Amino acid sequence: RIRDLSSKKAAVIFTKSSCCMCHSIKTLFYELGASPAIHELDKDPEGREMERALRALGSSNPAVPAVFVGGRYIGSSKDIISFHVMRMSSEKGVVIFTKDSCCLCYAVQILFRDLRVQPTIHEIDNDPDCREIEKALVRLGCTNAVPAVFVSGKLVGSTNEVMSLHLSGSLVPLIK
Repeated sequence: RIRDLSSKKAAVIFTKSSCCMCHSIKTLFYELGASPAIHELDKDPEGREMERALRALGSSNPAVPAVFVGGRYIGSSKDIISFHVMRMSSEKGVVIFTKDSCCLCYAVQILFRDLRVQPTIHEIDNDPDCREIEKALVRLGCTNAVPAVFVSGKLVGSTNEVMSLHLSGSLVPLIK
């Protein structure tokens, strides 16, 4: 039944109505302009069996949210958040993930503005998935979750790496 349901629409998400990460992943898809098929296991009489089947297909524990695209299992919430972070960081130019309350984030932003670069800023502290985004940034190789600086989609690093590049004269050629 999982295979059948997951192949009926381009994007399919198996969720539970009480799961906050399920809600976040559904919202992310809607914000990206997608309209996935949603199957809430806690409202389906065969929900428990489907949950076991999701685990058998390689889904993580907990089994939801489980995202399928084109009938193939793509991943759980952590996988989808990681894809989303990679998509946001792959924008052209300089992309900085920050928090409003972080003074080092502010210092890095000022450095780029002083270099006459207008970076794309993603303030994550107002995002409901803030903690998951931080974890995704660390999984991508950031020593500290914020500030996380990407140039043309490639991770440069956090404050230490950016300042070291600047002091060595390597930052300006990198961003040009």
